[in-house]
Amino acid sequence: MAFRFPTQAACGSRRASVVFRHMMSTASAEPSVLSSATGSLRCAILNRPKVLNSLNLEMVHQMRPMVQAWDEDSDVNVIVLKGAGEKALCAGGDVVSVAKSGRGGDDGGALARDFFREEYILDYQLAKLKTPYVAFMDGIVMGGGVGLSFPAPFRIATERSLFAMPETGIGLFPDVGGSFYLPKLEGELGMYLALTGARLKGADVVKAGVATHFVPSERLADVEDALAQVGKSADTRADVAAVLAEFATSPSDADSTSAFANHMDEINECFHGDSVDHIMENLELSATEWATKQRDTILRMSPTSVKITHLQLRLGAKMSLEECFKMEYRMTQGCMRSHDFFEGIRALLIDKDKSPKWNPATLAEVTGAIVDSHFTPVDNDLELQE
Repeated sequence: MAFRFPTQAACGSRRASVVFRHMMSTASAEPSVLSSATGSLRCAILNRPKVLNSLNLEMVHQMRPMVQAWDEDSDVNVIVLKGAGEKALCAGGDVVSVAKSGRGGDDGGALARDFFREEYILDYQLAKLKTPYVAFMDGIVMGGGVGLSFPAPFRIATERSLFAMPETGIGLFPDVGGSFYLPKLEGELGMYLALTGARLKGADVVKAGVATHFVPSERLADVEDALAQVGKSADTRADVAAVLAEFATSPSDADSTSAFANHMDEINECFHGDSVDHIMENLELSATEWATKQRDTILRMSPTSVKITHLQLRLGAKMSLEECFKMEYRMTQGCMRSHDFFEGIRALLIDKDKSPKWNPATLAEVTGAIVDSHFTPVDNDLELQE
């Protein structure tokens, strides 16, 4: 569905952006994705603040044609992604609905198949944009929010940023391109974040390499204004980088929790193992308070998720982004065939008793055959277009 923006004159003042609604016929009165035009900038605004802008299939369907139209419009020089409200860019995908579908919902399991497929196609589309793309990682950024922001060459963290990939705790794995992006972080930091679901806050999001710039949240509107003035040039991306450099600051100690920086040597030493068993042995031998805490955390996660995640990142480190998404789609369907995803969603998000009963219950019981079954081809495999 293509559309065109009115001229700036029609929009009124520079800050008076015109908001366009892109809704499916079944959408609610309040659109879940808004878009605004200011100068040469187009902004996609995730608009479900009551649920921390969690991503659902309707939002994916709205964003894909929107972003495509912007990328093909010669008048658009910058694309920005942000979330409504002050709490989150996007706290994850609508996994509760996915779980209900996968457990024999009224849709015959269609959402459990289609959500991940459509989400990954959008994430890949964002990674292939020709137009400079900027993600405002203000507030919570988890799961589906990571998939929307990681493809951006410019990722802005603020003092309110909170990043995590906690999927092993719900019987899933760090998807949305995690196979490709996490291994590219320093040392074994990606493996540590993937297996433990550890959270990075504020300046640590930049220090970890997850974000590219740190800007105080009170300056984000000014950043957006400045980006809207970027003109077409021989190197528009460099012009965007120059604008962001003007606003980026060196975060203060108060903006950093040093959640990982003080432990990088230990992370590299313990999480370099060629198997989960090796990593667990490393943590046990280390015997520090920090290592013991990480070991205990991993033991609380889905044993199956932990083992498939380890293999996922080791394989993904040698794959293209397209290959990673294809692998991850197969993994999601493996999770839909097994027990732990549905149990994790029940325990963490539905009943909220926080006492999942994993099956298999221990790492030792997760066989190689179980792990391999998550990586086998599936009917209607994911296909991506350049």
